[in-house]
Amino acid sequence: MPIYVAKVKDHSGKILSEKVEAASPEQARSILQNRYVAIGKIDKSAFDFDLSQIEMALAKVTVKDKAVFSRQFSVMVNAGVAIIRALGILSDQAPNIKLKKALLAISAEVQQGTSLSDSMSKHPQCFDDLYVYMVEAGEAGGVLDEVLMRLSKLLEDMAKLQNQIKSAMAYPVTVGIFAVVAFLGMTIFLIPVFAGIFEQLGAELPALTKFMLFLSATLRSWKAIIPVAVFMIGGFLFRNYYKTPMGKLQIDTLALKMPLFGDLNQKIAVSRFCRVFGTLTRSGVPVLNCFDIVCNTIGNQVIVNAVQAAKNDIQQGGMISLAIQKENVFPPLAIQMISIGEETGELDSMMEKVADFYEDEVEQAVKALTSMIEPIMMVGIALMVGTILLSMYLPMFSIFDQLG
Repeated sequence: MPIYVAKVKDHSGKILSEKVEAASPEQARSILQNRYVAIGKIDKSAFDFDLSQIEMALAKVTVKDKAVFSRQFSVMVNAGVAIIRALGILSDQAPNIKLKKALLAISAEVQQGTSLSDSMSKHPQCFDDLYVYMVEAGEAGGVLDEVLMRLSKLLEDMAKLQNQIKSAMAYPVTVGIFAVVAFLGMTIFLIPVFAGIFEQLGAELPALTKFMLFLSATLRSWKAIIPVAVFMIGGFLFRNYYKTPMGKLQIDTLALKMPLFGDLNQKIAVSRFCRVFGTLTRSGVPVLNCFDIVCNTIGNQVIVNAVQAAKNDIQQGGMISLAIQKENVFPPLAIQMISIGEETGELDSMMEKVADFYEDEVEQAVKALTSMIEPIMMVGIALMVGTILLSMYLPMFSIFDQLG
């Protein structure tokens, strides 16, 4: 969108020159009216490009950003603050430049008569289908503040789960990186020093030392680019294959069958399904729409296919628990609890209890997995360092035998 420059007066009476990105001068004026006392002449900027555009392209609205915004927005709406006024205040306080831009545009569209959910749907990078449908349900039922509070709780729970997994894996990943760097450093810089000493002494080099010298020479030559290039090309091909329907299905199937990680991936997908589905139904979103929205949040194509198949059965009058059970991808405990929720009419509450249970299971599984990975990594590091030291000391034993 083009950038406009306007003369504005702030609350202290100062005359400022303000830039704003908008589709038209009228939209630019609407955006600025929420932030300044008076708006003067608006002209299109002769130089549209600036550093903020680069920052805008690189910025990403995280789950945490949306959770904080939802909680603040809910409090302001509940306190009786007008939606346009609330959006203007939150846009000024938003630390994320992409979210700030979206809120300014949404505020301008709402001021012109567009509904809040329709305005948000025009910014999918900030507000996905889950967010838009829940806001739409809140507008229709007149409980927007309650829906926004549920949204903030949902997003906070999702962010908490992500942070638990990331924090648990941070230590092994960091140790692994340092181990590889240490191995490469010793191989590239330390082994050649000993190689020169062995050559001067005329020692007979064992096979392990010869291999390490060959590896060191390879890493110090242009041939070191080959494995890096192979790794990058392999990653590129993997990502493109995963984008295809068949590739995504095959890789996600493998992800559910992997030892150690398969059970964890299943629990993560089930907890996401139950958390989002329970929140949507409690907010008044129709059940069939809930299935469509949930499919975008699960993250595993095998379970997505199962949910879509269950949706087809439900359209014909079936029960959710029976429809999900047919696909044999959900744990029996989750199916039983969902069935009880349907029978008692407390499906949303039971879904959230299932989500709580499996999020706890994920947390415990991640801790157990981390406790297993750490000693394995220690053994791996010991083997790498031991291999280098052994390759350097074996020729010395041969030299000592010759001297003796």
